[in-house]
Amino acid sequence: MRILGGLFGIMMVLSAGSTAAVEARPAGPEESWDDRKVHRLVTQMTVEEKLSFVYWNYNLDDPLEKLWLPGVPRLGIPQLSGTDGPAGVTISRPAVAMPAPVALASTFDEDLARKYGEVLGREGRAARQDVILGPMVNNIRVPQAGRNFETFSEDPLLTGRIAASQVRGVQSQGLMTSVKHYAANTQETDRYTTDVDIDERTLREIELPGFEAPIRAGASSVMCAYPKVNGTFACSNETLLTSILREQWDFEGWVMSDWGAAHATEDIEAGLDQEMGVDVNPDGSLAPGKFFGDALGRAIEEGRIPESRLDTSVTRILTQMERFGLLDADPPARPERDVAGGVAVAQRVAEDGAVLLRNEDDVLPLDPDAQQDLAVIGPTAKEPKVTGLGSSYVEPDYANAPVDTIRERAQGADVTYEVGEELRGTPIGPDALQPAFEGGRLTPDAGGVLYEGTLTVPETGVYRLAVRMDGGNGGLVVDGAAPIGVGDVFGPLTSVPIRLEAGEHDLQLTGTAPPGGDPTVDVDLTWVTPDAAQQAQDAAVEAARDADVAVVFGYDDGAETADRTSLGLPGRQDELIAAVAAANPRTVVVLNTGSSITMPWLDSTQAVLDMWYPGQAGAEATTALLFGDAEPGGRLTQTFPRSVEETPVGADARRFPGVDGTVHYDEGIFSGYRWYDQQDVDPLFAFGHGLSYTTFRYGPLTVRPARDGGLVARVKVANTGDRAGSEVVQAYLGASPRVDLPQAERQLAGFEKVRLAAGESRWVTVRIEPRALQHWDVERDAWVTGTGRRTVEVGSSSRDLRRSAEVMVREKRR
Repeated sequence: MRILGGLFGIMMVLSAGSTAAVEARPAGPEESWDDRKVHRLVTQMTVEEKLSFVYWNYNLDDPLEKLWLPGVPRLGIPQLSGTDGPAGVTISRPAVAMPAPVALASTFDEDLARKYGEVLGREGRAARQDVILGPMVNNIRVPQAGRNFETFSEDPLLTGRIAASQVRGVQSQGLMTSVKHYAANTQETDRYTTDVDIDERTLREIELPGFEAPIRAGASSVMCAYPKVNGTFACSNETLLTSILREQWDFEGWVMSDWGAAHATEDIEAGLDQEMGVDVNPDGSLAPGKFFGDALGRAIEEGRIPESRLDTSVTRILTQMERFGLLDADPPARPERDVAGGVAVAQRVAEDGAVLLRNEDDVLPLDPDAQQDLAVIGPTAKEPKVTGLGSSYVEPDYANAPVDTIRERAQGADVTYEVGEELRGTPIGPDALQPAFEGGRLTPDAGGVLYEGTLTVPETGVYRLAVRMDGGNGGLVVDGAAPIGVGDVFGPLTSVPIRLEAGEHDLQLTGTAPPGGDPTVDVDLTWVTPDAAQQAQDAAVEAARDADVAVVFGYDDGAETADRTSLGLPGRQDELIAAVAAANPRTVVVLNTGSSITMPWLDSTQAVLDMWYPGQAGAEATTALLFGDAEPGGRLTQTFPRSVEETPVGADARRFPGVDGTVHYDEGIFSGYRWYDQQDVDPLFAFGHGLSYTTFRYGPLTVRPARDGGLVARVKVANTGDRAGSEVVQAYLGASPRVDLPQAERQLAGFEKVRLAAGESRWVTVRIEPRALQHWDVERDAWVTGTGRRTVEVGSSSRDLRRSAEVMVREKRR
């Protein structure tokens, strides 16, 4: 069985009131904490005690402490607990489920990113956690990548600024962060083994800035990634872990591996401080510390690795514990949860991160006083899509159904609901499945198999197989193909459309339950036949035809371990939306998706509102936006393509998913919108795009050099509509005429979000930092300013630029 990343891996193995903020003590050359205390503690520790700090252990007796270090009670060193959590605290109990990180980045709002982090920090501390594994800051390079929802952007400047603010927010509550996955972990396919062939300039300019910014903001730890980077595994890579991270960025925290990403005891000499991962003993028990446990102890005893190297790693971990007050005799008190406060922030992020992609004839916002009859369609309108799947899956405290909140807000209008695409279906009867599958409580056999049988399909078509599994995790295997993940970390239901030929098919259901607990898991297996699927679609079309407005919810299932096989919506959803739009020209599409999608039905719809995975307040946020009680404040952080071929990785297997074990970043620095400009390709929706319920006019633009070597752009922006709204003023910098290297036609150099009342105008200042004017010079091994006369353009997206100005850029005098 594959072991998956982070606490997702732990789960797979184990089961196959307001208080003052706790500011971490500042990092820097004049540390305020007592480093002598840390030194004294390390000298008093035995080798065995030191070793217990360099691999995560697992406490099976406490669901809140599955990832922990035991501490050294005799020296007053407490245990340390950790959890996954880019979008919430993924512990074995409900937590505030925040909108997906891609929704947070779509706000273009650093203050809101800090508040998002504060919710995570408080939730984690209240749940007795000390470290949260996040944020994920890898560049969105591959549109199909399964974890795009879990990261931020295709632009390194935006990723870095949002990530840094989130880290400050989390750590202000006393919870440490671990920035991941360092580095170039931009796809799930073959992530354990692939070798990323990336030139140094692309690595420095596109992938690494997202890490550098939160590290300089004080992140406590960094998680190294699975893939090789230019021939060396990331967690064994001295260039990444020591030369760049320590020597160039002055990082003082510790480096942990992703789940099972350590490869040798010698990784500690390359700069890895802590291993995450386990072996599974023949009796099913866990054996943590494969490389940094007994193996490291033997290497020290035999003189192959000096004990001083172990001391360095332990010192780094203890220093961060001391920085956060965890080594104090009276450590900071843990707060109570603030569910209401957390949900309020979640709703604001969902609203401010929602992107209105299309709004023909101003169909949105809906007028609740018009008593329009609404047809609400789609499974996620009834069963809300809250979070993505995998290690970032969060079980929410609660999550209302959008159709219910829409009914409440529609003030007496007739609101009908049809599923449109059935997800569960009916039990597979003995005429189709032999031996008969009864479901209920099942105990896996020694190989983890819950059921094996033969599925007989009466006609060729797309069938939806649905598995609900409680109390464990496993996989659904059809005809020996790769297992489809099912179980607790994949949400309450896994429902997968599969095209099956008429005839017999092998079907297997695997699963594991937590060791030491109930050995059984609760399982249901159902299906939706093509006939049943057509009936559901026909009913939805009829409901749409009888309504004034049809609101169709579309979704996808972004997940760790698997990349998408298509940029279309899964199942028959594209067909459903097209059929509904043909029946009712006033069709509004609400998307619960994690990344870019193609929209073959776009021109036949009136409005498209992308809510991403909106967290547990998603229903309230969606309804507020549909009826104009809130404004969609989001802008795209990734380009939406017209087809999979019209993307930076395209249909080129070298670029994705790789050839002969290697992924080639042949596009170089031309990632995301830079590629669309270079190739003169029109996207479906451009980077930075997002409509408002009002309109904005850009006035004069001035650009001047700043004293620090950057630039200051000022532009007058006016709200020319009849309602308040927000605009993200985006500044793009043109190429330098004095740089003899490939350069982007334009790149995001700064942004500022401004909120204006109806009729209000304001001068908006956008700071362009010195780094935005620089490129990585491989020969000089340094950042170099691109001098000469350069163009600055400002506007609403990378393809909607309203004003431009030129400025002379010179080297800053020292």
